[in-house]
Amino acid sequence: MPDQNRVAIAVAPNGGRRMKADHPALPTTPDELALVAAASLEAGAAMIHVHVRDDDGRHLLDAEAYQAATAAIRTSVGDRLVLQITSEALGIYRPEQQMQVVLEARPEAVSLALRELLPDQTHEAGFASFLETLRREKITPQIILYTPEEATYLAALAGRGLIPFDNPAVLYVLGRYTVGQKSAPADLLPFLAPGRPSFGHWMVCAFGGQETACVATAALLGGHARVGFENNLFLPDGTQASGNQDLVAAARQAFEACGLAVADADALRGQWAV
Repeated sequence: MPDQNRVAIAVAPNGGRRMKADHPALPTTPDELALVAAASLEAGAAMIHVHVRDDDGRHLLDAEAYQAATAAIRTSVGDRLVLQITSEALGIYRPEQQMQVVLEARPEAVSLALRELLPDQTHEAGFASFLETLRREKITPQIILYTPEEATYLAALAGRGLIPFDNPAVLYVLGRYTVGQKSAPADLLPFLAPGRPSFGHWMVCAFGGQETACVATAALLGGHARVGFENNLFLPDGTQASGNQDLVAAARQAFEACGLAVADADALRGQWAV
């Protein structure tokens, strides 16, 4: 199967909110992230989405902490995973701080929440300049979209020449603002409705026990998957996963049952380069 048709699985192993009390296997240190990276690679992941923590286990945006985490992961898996850091504010950081950390950390890839980096139109020029720097530095952005309206806004920005990438990769977040924050496959439909913009490479993440069903639906419709403890701790049968690799394996099993092949890191890099 051509690489462009393979489904990429990203693992999001920790996020910025959950703690060890939520699950003892949730990684918070560079060494723990490295172990999760190796296990997730074996299970079928092509990418790892990394959050780092401070000494108290709280969410952190810090270039040195990112460099320590990425070095540990690279020692563990080499370049066999795309390594993406988060720029998530979590209500702590301002857009200029988020962007500065990314430029100092110099990751392979970064996720950028449109609503955080562009809280209003006065930030458009700064965001466009930041993206141009990412393009020059060969840092791949993935734009996080929580609503279909945000997808329309991103397409409008591109139409005005403010997005210096021909077809930016995006992540659709399903169910972030639903009751109980539990996602369902139907939550994807508004993003794909007639009249909404389409993007060359789109990925889905979902909250709660229907995570596998949500990403399988996305894969069947041409999308890709992000799974992991950041958003969900449970397998499709309702039992708690022993580790992030179980969620990656569940997604891979679902895709292969549907006749879909899974991408490796190089295939994902090739898809993003289109």
